Amino acid sequence: MPTERSAAALLSALMRLRSDLDAAPLRLDLGDVEKARVTRRETIDQLEDYVLPRLVQLDAPLLAVVGGSTGAGKSTLVNSIVGKPVTESGVLRPTTRSPVLVHHPSEAHWFAPERILPDLARTTSPSNDISALRLVSTPAVPAGLAILDAPDVDSVDVSNRELAAQLLAAADLWLFVTSSARYADQVPWDFLQSAARRSAAVAVVLDRTPAQSLSEVQRHLARMMTSRGLKDSPLFTVPEAPVDSDGLLPPDAVATIRDWLQDLAVDTDVRDAIVTQTLDGAVRQIIFRAHDVADAAHEESRALVHLVASADLAHDDQQQALEVALADGTVVSGALAARWQDFVGSGDLVRSLEDRVSRIRSRVVDSVTGRRDRSGEVLAAVEHAVDLTLLEHAERLAEATERAWVASSEGRAVVDAHGGGLGKAPRDFRMRAERTVRDWLGAVLVLVREGVADKRLNANVLAMGVNGLAAAVSVAVLTRASDRTDDAAGDSGRRLLDAVLGAAEVEVLLDRARLDLQLRSSALLRSERERFAALLSRFDAGGRAADNIREAARRAEDARHTDLLPDWDE
Repeated sequence: MPTERSAAALLSALMRLRSDLDAAPLRLDLGDVEKARVTRRETIDQLEDYVLPRLVQLDAPLLAVVGGSTGAGKSTLVNSIVGKPVTESGVLRPTTRSPVLVHHPSEAHWFAPERILPDLARTTSPSNDISALRLVSTPAVPAGLAILDAPDVDSVDVSNRELAAQLLAAADLWLFVTSSARYADQVPWDFLQSAARRSAAVAVVLDRTPAQSLSEVQRHLARMMTSRGLKDSPLFTVPEAPVDSDGLLPPDAVATIRDWLQDLAVDTDVRDAIVTQTLDGAVRQIIFRAHDVADAAHEESRALVHLVASADLAHDDQQQALEVALADGTVVSGALAARWQDFVGSGDLVRSLEDRVSRIRSRVVDSVTGRRDRSGEVLAAVEHAVDLTLLEHAERLAEATERAWVASSEGRAVVDAHGGGLGKAPRDFRMRAERTVRDWLGAVLVLVREGVADKRLNANVLAMGVNGLAAAVSVAVLTRASDRTDDAAGDSGRRLLDAVLGAAEVEVLLDRARLDLQLRSSALLRSERERFAALLSRFDAGGRAADNIREAARRAEDARHTDLLPDWDE
């Protein structure tokens, strides 16, 4: 048996592995992912139902789980071994009742809910609730041993089969019961071969066999056990015999099995060897199966990398297109172009500023008087036009990403899991776009005020002209990269600004305003890219699931070899 120190080291490693297995998403329906999900669930169940509790309480009684085929006589065998009725035999199939755990009265505390099978409620009364574990205390069972009567492994009732598998996985020792009529059935052998693969301690009982065929069936069963990796497992036989009024077989029919179990209870070395064998086999298989889960997590992560790349490509395309649209004059059309034309008139304002630069202060007052409302209309039109442009490119980003994702099975799984609407910008995007543009125009007003602060312009010009100049700056920014010869809005806006502020200062002002718009619009569009990234992160938390599982499995394997029992594999 491992020492407390070495068991603690393995316990810590396996608790980490259990956590990492549970954290692996495995949410995409890819390849054999369903098989990996089952493997993960079974592995976690094995840890919680047996391995972790056993490591915490190494000196707990040896738990012998009696399982096997339908009608093999498990309950009758348990009652006969104990020497009194402690579990009910089922006449009708499938039998639905609580599994029964029989233990010595002095060892009741070992079977509290946290000891084994923590998800099963405890009861002391007969019940048809298979989610409850009935505890029976009797001095007929020796201290150091507990016997658990499990449902049929081949029951037609799915819940019975699942519970039987769960109980067998929680056993230190499998006492597998079959009969001459059922010993060659496939389902029981699937369980037995699973036990062989993880080196679990197993004993097989050939029950309900007519005396005339007992020898022949026993030899055949022994050969089957040898060929399936169970040649070292004890094989007991119980000849067919009538039961007494309590439903018990004659004592001599089960004497060999009863004596063997009692010897296990009193011989601590043998009992410890059985626990060690089964525990180490369970740990070894858990580590092995954890790598299967890691492989599935890696495949999911790899698939998600492609989806991330698709979202990145759609974002980069729309980011580039947005930068062009916000600078080539595309936005300055329709209502915005009309508002701007109303503001500058037929060009008289610009010409007057160019012709009389020396009298700029008074001309601005004369020219802008009565135009303050119109400058506000221009700014409002700018805000609306840029809003729509941002929304348009966000919609294109969402549509392109969804289109790329549904082209692959993993992408379709993500889209389906989202529940629709992935190909459109979210409802709050328009509001966020409006806020972004308002903040930008507010920053433009600040830049204009800073630009005219050192100009010798009177208060009237500052009060009436700042909004107009801000409108001109916004239009000039939106048309700065235009190569159209007929771009009157961009031409008039730049000429107006040059006349008022000077070409050199205007160039700096436009650079700052353009960069500010670019940063704000990029951040807004990037938030849409992050929306898709956040969706993918629900399926793979940072892409580390597979690596975390493999690292935890490696630590558990190291603990198994170096801290628990170095000679287990010798």
